[in-house]
Amino acid sequence: MSGIAWIDARAPACAFPDPSRALRHPNGLLAAGGDLGPERLIAAYKRGIFPWYSAGEPILWWSPDPRTVFLPGGVHVSRRLARRLRRGEFGVTLDRDFAAVVRGCAEPRRDHEGTWLTPEMQQAYCRLHALGVAHSVEVWAGDELAGGLYGVALGRVFFGESMFRRRSDASKVALAVLSRQLRLWNFLVFDCQVGSPHLYRMGAVDIPRQRFLELVQRGTLGDRPAPGPWRLDDQAGAS
Repeated sequence: MSGIAWIDARAPACAFPDPSRALRHPNGLLAAGGDLGPERLIAAYKRGIFPWYSAGEPILWWSPDPRTVFLPGGVHVSRRLARRLRRGEFGVTLDRDFAAVVRGCAEPRRDHEGTWLTPEMQQAYCRLHALGVAHSVEVWAGDELAGGLYGVALGRVFFGESMFRRRSDASKVALAVLSRQLRLWNFLVFDCQVGSPHLYRMGAVDIPRQRFLELVQRGTLGDRPAPGPWRLDDQAGAS
């Protein structure tokens, strides 16, 4: 592909170009090729790079500028959402059914927002979950999975990958509760990759890619993640 690097699947896992070489149009496209093995995915996230592609395309690697993130305490909880949390309309768990959350995120969207997950990508993140690197948030209405999100945690950085909802506000609940938990664990940043009206309404902000990379470098120094499987602290679920 013209203008971006090609990564051979046999190349070392860390064989990524510097993110500063990413294209401006489309914003952040950096490289193609490689594989979705755990080593390469972890190496990518540590460099502020993530995979995002559609079926029939080669694996595409991205590092957009600016980067959309939630900073600690930055998720906005509206009065309406706070009431739903106080009333306990939803139950929230962590790492209870990672595969079901990934499948939910892969479902067709009426609004076409979010990343469509190929079977190959679903399997890749399930492998990361088995290694204790990827984590899920499940939002329950009784025994029904009403929504959730998943992502990758390295050190004190959470890289959000995708979320879904089957009931109103379920994805907002997942964001709010996870944000509180990450703050309790002293995470530095909650990465959202690219912005959307929904994320901005929830308090996400755009920061320069270089600042994001500095946060990632600081947050992954020593790689001391919260122990897994993750469990919610009582304070995280409080209104």
